[in-house]
Amino acid sequence: MESLRNLLQIPYEELEELNLEAKEKVSRGTSPDELRDYYLKYLADEKRLKAVTICFSDIEGRFHMLDYDKKFLLDSHDNLTFDGSSIRGFTSVNQSDLRLEPDWQSFRWLPSDVFTPGKVLVFATIHDRDGTPYSSDMRARLKLYLDELKQNQNISTNIAVECEGFLFEGQNAEQNFTSREGFKMVSKGGYFNSLPNDPLKIFIDTFAEAQRALAFENEKDHPEVAPSQFELNYRFCDALTAADQLQLYKLTARQVAANMGMTASFLPKPIAGINGSGMHTNLSLSKDGKNIFFAKEGEDGLSNQAWDFIDRVLFSANDLCLALNPSVNSYRRLDPNFEAPNQIKSSAVDRTSMIRIPLGNEKSSRIEVRTVAPDANPYLVFYLLLKTGLEGPVDASAAEENRRSRTRFLPGNIYDAVRHFKGSNFLAEVLGQENKDKFIDRKKASAHRCPRELGTMVKTEEILFHHEVTNQYIWSRF
Repeated sequence: MESLRNLLQIPYEELEELNLEAKEKVSRGTSPDELRDYYLKYLADEKRLKAVTICFSDIEGRFHMLDYDKKFLLDSHDNLTFDGSSIRGFTSVNQSDLRLEPDWQSFRWLPSDVFTPGKVLVFATIHDRDGTPYSSDMRARLKLYLDELKQNQNISTNIAVECEGFLFEGQNAEQNFTSREGFKMVSKGGYFNSLPNDPLKIFIDTFAEAQRALAFENEKDHPEVAPSQFELNYRFCDALTAADQLQLYKLTARQVAANMGMTASFLPKPIAGINGSGMHTNLSLSKDGKNIFFAKEGEDGLSNQAWDFIDRVLFSANDLCLALNPSVNSYRRLDPNFEAPNQIKSSAVDRTSMIRIPLGNEKSSRIEVRTVAPDANPYLVFYLLLKTGLEGPVDASAAEENRRSRTRFLPGNIYDAVRHFKGSNFLAEVLGQENKDKFIDRKKASAHRCPRELGTMVKTEEILFHHEVTNQYIWSRF
């Protein structure tokens, strides 16, 4: 029988072209008003679309989505509201209403076999009742700061992340985790080691196809060092797009895995005794189209501006650690026995350094912040790294020592990280005291539900009460 539904389904090749064109519109500097009008007209004209998925992230980086009927959105796109008190770390019940403002530069067409037919996706910024940007929306803060850098200094950002994850047997493996049984790996191979039709490789191939259709501009993908671990790399872009893509990367991976009856997990260290997962953040700055981190004759090929950036980040390394490693589980990853980047120094060769300096030329010269965990809020991480590297405190007399020191280490547990974060006056200025306190409260709430000593066994509680594991019922019962 002929289908009763006629919903939009676009072939992958055409999806890639449409989404690349959408990115190109932004890179050309198309105004927000022009983008809004263009996409609203498209929505009105395309009869096969049924809904628009609006996305945002809470202060911890947990991803949220809601679908608006297309016709409703066309009439009410400037007055979309939601209950902020239902989002952990947002508003109180007596101040619950918040607004969503679609950011049309993030408009993406979706592969229908991953996201279901008849939908498109847009990220949103959050606004308070009076229409001002909501102070706890880190995406809005990052976007505002990038606009300021462009307008005041003509500086553009370039960020690419290398986000690792694990593939486990069964759906909802995190929600069903017990320390007695642990996770079940789908592959026992390792780095670059997987047969073409191995479940891990089929997952990677399927994920890469969807990622390509979403205009990530893929570069390479492969099994990682640990068994059942994966990494898919893609082209650098501006910091806001990079953060949006990271959230979309994890969402797509989880759905592709679920479609295969498995779980894609971005816990930093889900299995003790093997390598954990990181989100290495490659970063550089450009001015007038020129990479200002590059200097052919500079130390390790970096300019004085790049070294100043590094020195400021290293100076505040302990204070930043909680934002870069925001879960109890992430401190298992900072283990020196597994190439952990827990040393507060920079190096061109030592991968245990917090900051690595990859080989590069005028186009590719950059720094790689290796400490970032894959469960970190990317908007918060990029905002703090940029703000700290450009404006943070620094002890010029100790800068050289900080770069090369082998004696300074990042916190080894979340309680020490909370203490450093709490004591930072600079972070209070950058985030606002209220947001700083909110973030600390969320991290303490999770930590208090977990055993204080990490030990050598991954505990049930550190998984069930992880901020990215959607177990609202468990949280409310504690």
